[in-house]
Amino acid sequence: MSAPIRKLLIANRGEIACRIMRTAAAKGIATVAVYSDADAGAVHVKQADEAVHIGPSPAAQSYLNIDAIIEAAHQTGTDAIHPGYGFLSENSGFAEASAAAGLTFIGPPASAIASMGDKATAKTIMEEAGVPTVPGYRDSQDDAVLAKAAEAIGTPLLIKAVAGGGGRGMRRGDDLTAFREALTSARREAQSAFGNGDVMLEKCITSAKHIEVQIIGDAHGNVLHLGERDCTAQRRHQKVIEEAPSPSLTAAQREAICADAVTAAKAVSYINAGTVEFLLADDGAHYFLEMNTRLQVEHPVTEEVTGIDLVAWQLRVAAGGKLTLEQKDITPTGHSIEARLYAEDPAADFAPQTGRVLHWRPQDAELRIDDGITEGDAITPHYDPMIAKIIAHGSDRVAAIQHLAEALRKAPLLGLRTNRRLLINLLESDAFREASLDTATLDRWVETGNAAIAPKAPASEDFAIAGAFLALERGGDWWRSSGIAECPLTIFIGEDERDVHLTFERSQLTNLIVDGETIAVAEPRFEDRMLSFTLDGIAQRATVLRDGATIWLDRSGTTLTAQEADPTGTSTQTVDSSRITAPVSGLIQAMPVVVGDKIEVGQTLAVIEAMKMETVLTATASGKVKAIAATEGAQAKAGDVLIELELDDNG
Repeated sequence: MSAPIRKLLIANRGEIACRIMRTAAAKGIATVAVYSDADAGAVHVKQADEAVHIGPSPAAQSYLNIDAIIEAAHQTGTDAIHPGYGFLSENSGFAEASAAAGLTFIGPPASAIASMGDKATAKTIMEEAGVPTVPGYRDSQDDAVLAKAAEAIGTPLLIKAVAGGGGRGMRRGDDLTAFREALTSARREAQSAFGNGDVMLEKCITSAKHIEVQIIGDAHGNVLHLGERDCTAQRRHQKVIEEAPSPSLTAAQREAICADAVTAAKAVSYINAGTVEFLLADDGAHYFLEMNTRLQVEHPVTEEVTGIDLVAWQLRVAAGGKLTLEQKDITPTGHSIEARLYAEDPAADFAPQTGRVLHWRPQDAELRIDDGITEGDAITPHYDPMIAKIIAHGSDRVAAIQHLAEALRKAPLLGLRTNRRLLINLLESDAFREASLDTATLDRWVETGNAAIAPKAPASEDFAIAGAFLALERGGDWWRSSGIAECPLTIFIGEDERDVHLTFERSQLTNLIVDGETIAVAEPRFEDRMLSFTLDGIAQRATVLRDGATIWLDRSGTTLTAQEADPTGTSTQTVDSSRITAPVSGLIQAMPVVVGDKIEVGQTLAVIEAMKMETVLTATASGKVKAIAATEGAQAKAGDVLIELELDDNG
């Protein structure tokens, strides 16, 4: 066995850095955090024994800066580096640089990272090992050759970055006339995310399930699998909910897919933790998708059902230790489900959200929460939008679903929009409960305006509760020791405006009317951000928080923002098609128009990258470009005017 690890540098941030630190601390290993300008006050920095600043906020200048991270390791006398996931975790050059610097890399050999990191090479190796793969094309990068290959494969097809994962640099093609545009977009996103714009083509397996197998190998030739996870619930190839074990596999399918995962690992002499991903077609056949040579975001569900700490095993194997269990000793117990909490707004085409965390107090003692945030933290546009993972374990799948859905209801994050309501809706949908989703289900829900995606319209009760909060907040401004006080308000929730009229008699709320409708809200009390009241005689509670003029209100798992109307004006907004504004703060990746260009409805005018995702801005009316106020490569703030158009008469 190699020398024991005494000090560990985590070359990552957020929840995964905090999660690795927990295991390291339990093993008596000191930890070192690295951080960018944006993360100077982050939770992972505070939890580490030592912390080193490595550069400006953009990841390319900090968390992707190999030299700065290696220097931080030397500066702090570190023995080993754990890359977490994302950033440099699947960068063979980083693994090589760590080894050259005399540091133990907590991951597979650089050769395995390189061979599996290139999806085209990985498919060739798997084919030679006898692991089934999806038909496709993975040779020339010439546009014309790729277009011809796409015609031969047929639609639907996938354009996929050969490097990286997580849906970055991936586009689905259902119409070959738009192939060149999709190819350009995929390459641009892949280059930005992974520093490699090369792509490959694959036949798109429709109605598929996404199954992945957790494997781990040691330096003594042993490879084990820890069962499978089901990651079928995803949007734009980005996983949303994961679970273990999969509800979609028969015993025979499970045995076959896990055996192929072990074969795949042995084909590259794999050491340390990794994941082999497969597509399960509706005819029961499975196909190798890719191999992730790192710890996965969804590893907690495997830990929950096996009782194995994967990070502890990673550390043991990296130090030269032997796997002490046999395959027959690893059996899942119960069921575990993980939901990814994203800083994004499903009602606004899942646009990434930035802001400050005003309220985050999940309190379910039986729930596992992996996060790296605390109240007061800023969520910036520089990094991935995933801000926390909520993991539930139950005796069976039904119990796990029920536990997780209820826990999500009681864990509001206020201060910015999140996908929490969507997670609850998805968990409680028939499609999820019956395990009838495929990998495109959520995308179809978006296209069809499924109620699980569509924003919930505020109810009269929501306006009433906001009014009751304002009444309590103002207290003596309205209440009288005797007599009756009439309190008229106009409240906005989103773009919905209602008149709210409250009546108090001897300091007691006696009547509450919303647009002429009497709402039976009574006995409001407010303490420590919790508004208690009775509604139709039933005691209820809502989390309420004021941030300037905005009132954040969370009730039954749905978060709304309310504002009292300005008596001097109105807060309603109109859409101006002649002004193209940035919907999110981020980097302007492309500006494919110039002043004077004629434009048509649907034409791409700009592309903004925020939180590693591209947002494409298109024209909603025809006309020509009048002025451009931004350039490619510049940073834009949400609301900035980027382009001004002179609209046609019919625009």
